[in-house]
Amino acid sequence: MNKPPVIVVDADAIIAQTNPEDIHHQKASVVSRNLIEMNAQVIYPATAVVEAATHMQRVLNSTASAYGTAQLMSEADAQVAEVNKQTIATALKYFSPTTSKKNTLFDCIVAAVAQEYKADAIFSFDRFYVKKGFKLAEDLK
Repeated sequence: MNKPPVIVVDADAIIAQTNPEDIHHQKASVVSRNLIEMNAQVIYPATAVVEAATHMQRVLNSTASAYGTAQLMSEADAQVAEVNKQTIATALKYFSPTTSKKNTLFDCIVAAVAQEYKADAIFSFDRFYVKKGFKLAEDLK
């Protein structure tokens, strides 16, 4: 029997799943269902949860969604990865003073967590991860 894939989730995927108006909402729903069918081990970096909740509260003006996301992640079923000094040190491998302003330290931390957990893919719609050598969850078969 094949072992289930390990997937690290970025903030954009969390937002896309919770916001029906998001351009990636439909695709995020499909990817999410596929991950459930694969019995994937889904890991949420703590920083991705905070980034997503902040976006929901500030940009989408939905404190209720932000609170609901934080509450969901605090439940026993969600696997939230701690971000510590070593994670940040690993993230610096993907981050530099010349990194695009669209590819933030948050993204680099997701990549570091994916590296630490030897993830099979990252659930994101950001091509930054592909450029860094990772596979996206939507490309899993």
